Amino acid sequence: MKRLVLLLLCLASVSFLGAQNKNFTYKFYGFVRGDLFYNSRANVAPVDGNFYMYPMDKVYDAEGKDLNATPNGSFYTFTSRLGMDIAGPNLGTARTSAKLETDFGGFSSSTTMLRIRQAYVALDWERSQFLIGQTWHPMFGSVTPVVLSLSSGAPFQPFNRSPMLRYQYQLNHLKFTGATVWQLQYTSTGPAGATEDYIKNSCIPELFIGADYSSSNGWTVGAGAYMISLKPRTTSVWNDQTYKVEERMTTFSYMAHLKYSGRNFMFAAKSMLASSLDHTAVLGGYGVRSVNDKNGEQEYTAFRHSTSWVNMTYGTLWKVGFFAGYSKNLGTSDQLVATDKLYGKGLNIDQLIMVNPSLSYNLPHWRMGVEYSWSNASYGTNDLSDGKVINTHGVSNHRIVGLLVYSF
Repeated sequence: MKRLVLLLLCLASVSFLGAQNKNFTYKFYGFVRGDLFYNSRANVAPVDGNFYMYPMDKVYDAEGKDLNATPNGSFYTFTSRLGMDIAGPNLGTARTSAKLETDFGGFSSSTTMLRIRQAYVALDWERSQFLIGQTWHPMFGSVTPVVLSLSSGAPFQPFNRSPMLRYQYQLNHLKFTGATVWQLQYTSTGPAGATEDYIKNSCIPELFIGADYSSSNGWTVGAGAYMISLKPRTTSVWNDQTYKVEERMTTFSYMAHLKYSGRNFMFAAKSMLASSLDHTAVLGGYGVRSVNDKNGEQEYTAFRHSTSWVNMTYGTLWKVGFFAGYSKNLGTSDQLVATDKLYGKGLNIDQLIMVNPSLSYNLPHWRMGVEYSWSNASYGTNDLSDGKVINTHGVSNHRIVGLLVYSF
């Protein structure tokens, strides 16, 4: 509560200063959001269950009962949001702007602490923009699904906000994007768990390049390519001795998307060949393919996933929505040394399917809705020869979400 009071005082102070300085304008925005949900079993769902991803595998007790076959549900409002858009004086020929955005939820154990969602400054020219700060990851893209769930299509749609340097250039209907990205709140997994150290020690940021074409009749199509280069370890403990090692795991991902927006109808789709995108809430990761028997230095191979989704909505006051996602584990290009040397998210899932129909009632500043989600994960064991998942069995979850949002 003290943090909220301090935030409001700071915002009031900024508003007062803005009133004194004619060179700046401020616009506040946000919403109060409540999520009521029910699951038929235990799931991988960070943010206290609000950010739903996929059902957990079956785990049996001494009597053969599935420990994860336990319903759960709750009601939360900590994803309520407050933001501010700032427009400032020109810097030469560039228009200057900034954004600050926060809420009360995150991937940490605390769900009551303010966190940074977006914080950046931008310089805009007639055809281009240069952005410095934290905003949506380039793989999130300009085409995203319209759903009621907080997870916004994950784990089929990348979900990530990170610090970056981003440049965009507009040429008629074409927009080109190039970005260098670092990690902060959403981090890759490795031998030491999930941490930003792998990209920090790499000294090579994530790299993205892409292009979008937007027509005057409501169509948007685009594609992009992405690279990540991690240093999983800088030291190795081998035969009770510590060695300095030079390890690196570099891999590439590709995406394509399209969207049509009409008066009452919207259709969108995205497909990716994803490698080690686990830090974007997508299934993926990497494993060890060889170990040096002299010092324990490891070489790595990335898992590849084919991931796609489709989404459509119809209506304005009453809006019907449908979302479906599919992810397939394509394995690795090299053999693996062991299943206990795999790092990532959902690597023992062969395929994941999700279907989400929804219905919402929309008024100015108000949105109320309900969404049903069925998902099925095919769990199994990884074949060390190629990383693919074999001997699979299906695990399903039924999830119902009720949503109320008041926007301002």
